[in-house]
Amino acid sequence: MNRHLRLWLLLAASLNILFLLPACGKNNSTPGGPSVAQQKQPVEVVPVQRRDLTDMLSVIGSLAANETAQIRPEIAGQVRAVMFNEGDRVTKGQLLMQIDDQELRAQLAQSEARFRLAELNLKRSENLTESKAMSQAEADRFSSEYAGSVAELSVLKVRLDKTAIKAPFDGVIGARTVSPGDYVTAQSAVTTIDDLSRIKIEFQVPERYVAKVRPGTPFVVHSQSSGRGDNLGGEVYFVASIIDRATRSSQVKGFLTAPAPSLKPGMFANVELVLEIHSAALTVPEGSILTLPNVTQVVAVRTTGTDKTAEFVPVRTGLRAHGYVEITPLKGDLTAGTEVVASGVGALMLFPGAKLDPRPFRDGSGKTP
Repeated sequence: MNRHLRLWLLLAASLNILFLLPACGKNNSTPGGPSVAQQKQPVEVVPVQRRDLTDMLSVIGSLAANETAQIRPEIAGQVRAVMFNEGDRVTKGQLLMQIDDQELRAQLAQSEARFRLAELNLKRSENLTESKAMSQAEADRFSSEYAGSVAELSVLKVRLDKTAIKAPFDGVIGARTVSPGDYVTAQSAVTTIDDLSRIKIEFQVPERYVAKVRPGTPFVVHSQSSGRGDNLGGEVYFVASIIDRATRSSQVKGFLTAPAPSLKPGMFANVELVLEIHSAALTVPEGSILTLPNVTQVVAVRTTGTDKTAEFVPVRTGLRAHGYVEITPLKGDLTAGTEVVASGVGALMLFPGAKLDPRPFRDGSGKTP
């Protein structure tokens, strides 16, 4: 091999650049030795395989109850009784606290008396009106008084009903902040109630991925906070219609399919969103991809007579997952089972038609994939 060619080969190896070397003639051979074109390059090969690839997005989320409410009275008054214990499970409509209602009941009794009188006056006015013994204006006044007493009675009954604080839905009661004898107003927080029949998870998705997330998108939750490393499935049910200007992300919410009892609202968890699934895609190891400025290629192993030779096949790459890359051949024959050079294609001295010495590819564990 002449001195200039040797220098070029050394430079190519140090820069990891693949040169398309022309077949060497007599001038490129050493005395008594084979030419470069006749030498076989040892390479590790792997067959192109079809496998399912999944495009995943990992984010951090926060667990939340299905429903959460802070219990506050709607009217002011003194607490007469508290009918729950902290941590109790309650049902919708269950009485939680009673506010003193003696004054309201007295007002209700007055209103009922006025109602009965207005009702009697209305009946008398109707009879007198028929006999022409009362003017229509007087009859209308009695009718108005009757309607006013009905409305007054309804208002007092509503206010009286509000003295009984009831559970808005089935759930678990939190810590209480009042005791019998306390005076409460509409601003007083009595306790909280959480519906744990379903667990939600809330997280933010960057704007570049929002288009791939929609109601029904599946995800997997990995929680270390529970101490067991639970891996649970779930499904998105809500995607915000706007992008937050501060974070450039969109709020997303989902329900866990079967939450573990150890998971509590407020815990953080890692969320893996399944953005896209490509089924039965042609794949090769990432080390098989040769990326040049104007083309992406893989080196396929072809049988030429009794020799194995290299063929450069241009491809378009797609999803990447677990060390494999989805490829689509742009031209040439590249199907499942076709052997390709598995790694180091940027450092090997290869060119179209170069003779190869194929050997099984072994990953870092020493196993053949």
